[in-house]
Amino acid sequence: MNGTPVIVVGSGPTGLLLAGDLAVAGVPVTVVEKRPHRISNLSRAFVLHARTLEQLDARGLADGLEAVGQRLDRLRLFGNLTIGLDTLPSRFRHLLVLPQYEVEKALERRAVEAGVDFRYETEVTALSQDGNGVTVRVEGPGGVTESLRAEYVVGADGMRSAVRSAIGLPFPGRSVIRSVVLADVRLAEQPETLLTVNAVGDAFAFIAPFGDGYHRVIAWNRARDVPDSEPLGLDEIKEVTRLALGRDFGMHDARWMSRFHSDERQAPAYRVGRVFLAGDAAHVHTPAGGQGMNTGLQDAANLSWKLAQVTGGHAGPELLDTYQSERHPVGRSVLRSSGGIVRLAMARRPWELALRTALTVVLDHVGPARRRMLGRLTGIGYTYPAPRSAHPLTGTRVPDVTFADGGRLHESLRGGRFVLITPGSEAHDTRDTHKDRLAVERWASSRRTTVLVRPDGYVGWAMEEATPRDIETALAVHVG
Repeated sequence: MNGTPVIVVGSGPTGLLLAGDLAVAGVPVTVVEKRPHRISNLSRAFVLHARTLEQLDARGLADGLEAVGQRLDRLRLFGNLTIGLDTLPSRFRHLLVLPQYEVEKALERRAVEAGVDFRYETEVTALSQDGNGVTVRVEGPGGVTESLRAEYVVGADGMRSAVRSAIGLPFPGRSVIRSVVLADVRLAEQPETLLTVNAVGDAFAFIAPFGDGYHRVIAWNRARDVPDSEPLGLDEIKEVTRLALGRDFGMHDARWMSRFHSDERQAPAYRVGRVFLAGDAAHVHTPAGGQGMNTGLQDAANLSWKLAQVTGGHAGPELLDTYQSERHPVGRSVLRSSGGIVRLAMARRPWELALRTALTVVLDHVGPARRRMLGRLTGIGYTYPAPRSAHPLTGTRVPDVTFADGGRLHESLRGGRFVLITPGSEAHDTRDTHKDRLAVERWASSRRTTVLVRPDGYVGWAMEEATPRDIETALAVHVG
């Protein structure tokens, strides 16, 4: 029976970021994936939001993805409402449009370089845990069975998670949209906008570019409710697109077509003992707003540094409880917001249309409401719970501030480090004590607050006019 600190089940974006983070932090990790080793271009996600780009920047990946993706600096909602992203308090004042497989390629390269052990064509068949670890029974190539042992296991294995089933967690919710159709096609006519989306009556359609000459089409006709197994032809996709967008852009040469249903579901707990759920294994929702992959990547960024702290002996296991308290409310919020967007987009009852009109007016004219909506949609508006007596900054996201020496926060976070930011005249050098797990920086401004930034970019501790003893005490508690 082989042993490792962490086993990650699933090699989608969530599992790859999580495994890469652990390996970069020096934690041996094994990824178990039932599919063969390949990056599929049949993925559904096409958008990276600002907060996800910030997390990728903190891993040295954002610039490379920006080079192959396409920026979108305005959002269109409900036909008439257009919202600019140029006011986002982020280095990334845009959406990045690129297929999920480009994100997976970048994350896989990082994980491989960091030494992650990948086991492809290996499926989880059973799981049990005790007070010291988790035993995972797997079936590998050729039907060979094996037991793997780990301190902790993370199920990042999607909506039909074998890990979630093995620990007996339900996945309550319901199907919201049935018979959604997808296709990868060539277009004879190029759309006027980078992302083309609209809903008219019973029809909805979305078109996004792959960057290789093909476009992904996602469409739905409320009037055609058929099983996922019903045969699908290009003519049906053209018809729904014409209903929603007014034309089909001369679709031809489909290389892939599929029919699926969209669910809204969330596991009641993201942790059972030594087993965790992340990404679609923990929550699924409608594609509206493009929040699915982004939310899973944020789950991974939150959990990875905590597992590294605990398995490295720098923090007690109670730190892992905060994964549930911090990420479960975010998942619930995403379910509500994505569900609300799709319901308003497809509104047809008089009261629904009136509500959509009222919301459009509010978002168009009321700045605080628009900022709140954008903060939730892009991920930069979420904060995490903090102890009652904590500094008001605790649990908040830290922007990519520039330091006195010209460096940036996201650069200092690379390698999974904590970052201590101190007033300019009181630099506090603790690098010998905490080795390479802590970067010490100075504010470029006259700010007097001392802030300890967690590896995921959120404030773990802060104090006004902190003394050296205050700082050492905080580092002992939070960094270990």
